Amino acid sequence: MTSLPWIEPDKLWFPPADEALDDPDGLLAVGGDLSADRLQLAYRNGIFPWFSDDQPILWWSPNPRCVLIPGKVHVSRSLRRTLNQQRFRVTSDQCFGRVIRLCASTRAEGTWITDDMIDAYSELHRLGIAHSIEVWNQNGDLAGGMYGVAIGRCFFGESMFSLETNASKVLMVHLAHQLQEWGYKIMDCQVESSHLLSMGATTVSRPEFLSILKACVDAKPRESGWNFTWQWPR
Repeated sequence: MTSLPWIEPDKLWFPPADEALDDPDGLLAVGGDLSADRLQLAYRNGIFPWFSDDQPILWWSPNPRCVLIPGKVHVSRSLRRTLNQQRFRVTSDQCFGRVIRLCASTRAEGTWITDDMIDAYSELHRLGIAHSIEVWNQNGDLAGGMYGVAIGRCFFGESMFSLETNASKVLMVHLAHQLQEWGYKIMDCQVESSHLLSMGATTVSRPEFLSILKACVDAKPRESGWNFTWQWPR
């Protein structure tokens, strides 16, 4: 069995992402901690944590990588009708705590979003690095949401939930267009799914993904906060 690099909590480093295993796809290292500095270092190098309560911290960099280029989001005819109906309102950073907890509790197959993960990403949110996107219905109730990490001109989507039909798709359209307006070059979706592919996401090789990150993570970030202003044209 292949042995994985063990990361001591007091050592801030990662092995190169291209040393990740092929099976299971992308598993790179074990250990470390979920400090803000380590998480930022991970994302800047194409790495993210994913583990269960009964496991040590596991770090991943899958190949290929699922990404969405903001200007290439796909809007189907039926989704266009939903957007035209103005059934949902999309905001950002209004209730990060509720969003991340709903991302954890609404997953039927279980979750990797442990209490430690919630604490870690909540700290990133306090630092202005992690953000939530909320979808509200006409009654003012939360219908869907997502949280992720923004570094430079890259957004790393972590998890999403949807309580109403099409809420997550409306979110993706608003998020992609807003990121495009802000000059973001890529949205990392980590692992492909039929939902993401239907929205225009695609897969790229790990070397290509790392090349994109290298060109974008050091770009000057937004200075005025994450206030969504983009609106669907009627």
